[in-house]
Amino acid sequence: MAARIEHLVTSGTFSLDGGTWDVDNNVWIVGDDAEAVVIDAAHDADAIAAAVGGRRLVAIVSTHGHDDHIDAAPALSARTGAPVLLHPDDLMLWKQRHPDLDPDGALADGQTIAVAGTDLTVLHTPGHSPGAVCLHAPDLGTVFSGDTLFQGGPGATGRSYSDFPTIVASIRERLLTLPGETVVRTGHGDSTSIAAEAPHLDEWIARGH
Repeated sequence: MAARIEHLVTSGTFSLDGGTWDVDNNVWIVGDDAEAVVIDAAHDADAIAAAVGGRRLVAIVSTHGHDDHIDAAPALSARTGAPVLLHPDDLMLWKQRHPDLDPDGALADGQTIAVAGTDLTVLHTPGHSPGAVCLHAPDLGTVFSGDTLFQGGPGATGRSYSDFPTIVASIRERLLTLPGETVVRTGHGDSTSIAAEAPHLDEWIARGH
């Protein structure tokens, strides 16, 4: 059975630099009836586990270390036995939320994660955070962009460990080079496409945020 993409939205908070905000997060599940990968275990381990159901969970992949994307990861891992994977450059963010735990494995640029007969290729896209990654699934015509690229522009770079020129370079070099029809499935809000976002790069640079 071919891999498919499932989606749920979970709600909670995001905290950094002394502030806390209410957020809704996209949780993506890639798999078939037998196995799956969860991308960003946000807020609600029970809801995510229910969506996975009886399938074998291959991995819990974190697009970056901000707490709203990793807060439910240890609990989901404990329930399913699946390893939590994070790029090591975001370990300091992970430790702000889970000081006594480490991720189970490291993500690296070019790494592939196989699930249900398809490959998710890790693209290291720093800027929103140093260890931010996107996951490209060419067989599915999609890229899971975390908080690197949204409908309407780059992810936020106004807080600690973020950098606007770096995120623009990541988007230009790693994402806008993908086929235009590639669907961009984001960490928050609505999906978009590479073709819809590519023409606006110079506008984002002019805005400078």
